[in-house]
Amino acid sequence: MANLIYKRVSTDQQSTARQNLVLDEAGIEDPVVFEEDPGTSSRLHPLQRPKFRELLTYARPGDTVHISEMFRLVRGTGHILDILDDLHRDQVALRIHDGAFSAMDLTARHPRTGELLSTVKFMVQTLAAAGELQRDLQRELTYDGLRAAEAKGSKGGRRPAVAADKTDTVRTAYLEGRSIAALAREHGVSRGAIRTAVADLLPDHTPIEEDGPAPELPVTLDMPGKVADFLLTTDKEPAERAALDQGMTVRRGQGYTLRVTAVPAVHRQLLARCQPLDGGQGVPAVPAQRKARREYANRVSALVDPRPEHHS
Repeated sequence: MANLIYKRVSTDQQSTARQNLVLDEAGIEDPVVFEEDPGTSSRLHPLQRPKFRELLTYARPGDTVHISEMFRLVRGTGHILDILDDLHRDQVALRIHDGAFSAMDLTARHPRTGELLSTVKFMVQTLAAAGELQRDLQRELTYDGLRAAEAKGSKGGRRPAVAADKTDTVRTAYLEGRSIAALAREHGVSRGAIRTAVADLLPDHTPIEEDGPAPELPVTLDMPGKVADFLLTTDKEPAERAALDQGMTVRRGQGYTLRVTAVPAVHRQLLARCQPLDGGQGVPAVPAQRKARREYANRVSALVDPRPEHHS
């Protein structure tokens, strides 16, 4: 019988450190550790996460899966019940070392039906719902704070590394022969910040011709959650990854949509990447995922080029 540890690291270093501390203090003997890649979205169903799938493949009857707390693995009630059913089917035990679920025997089942005891199911659903409520409230408070800041004139985001009142000085110094490295040291900023300030003065800068096409302008589309969940697991170009990372989650009943702002070309690239959701090449299509992709395809197809009409 093996001890299998599942970890999902967080961008919050304190939270990750606590997870490691809880598992270290548990004194688990000869564990096999499965640590999810930090880029794996927490919105993914646990059964779709690469490392957790690998853990389930590795596990054998009698093994025990250890996690620091339940919400390292799941986000909602349905996820918890799915995991418990899979582990029960494979005769694998689950041990939670911290949080409300640590005091519960999640393996307790009816001796005849083999189903979770009603009291266990009730407690699982209640605690999971409370956890979801807490996260939703935190998200709503964050959005309210951002809107309040915007109403006061704060745009948010990262401030320019070179202050506006210093830009002309930097550009003049560069034209007089000062190096980018020297200017960066003088103003206490990165070399990239100096390059941004003098971008149009660099030798390899290619100006946009007046008669050329105007650049595309960003547009905002609502991407169905099932499409977003799939795309978060695929390899993407930096512009595509940035568009998804900056998207805003909008709750819709039991699901959600991701409000993505990007130029039309990026929306079309993202649409092309989720082509597998339509099935093919021996992979059966999931009706709900196929429907979600078609909804997104319709929105992308309806895009009108927002660039101003060019007049020669």
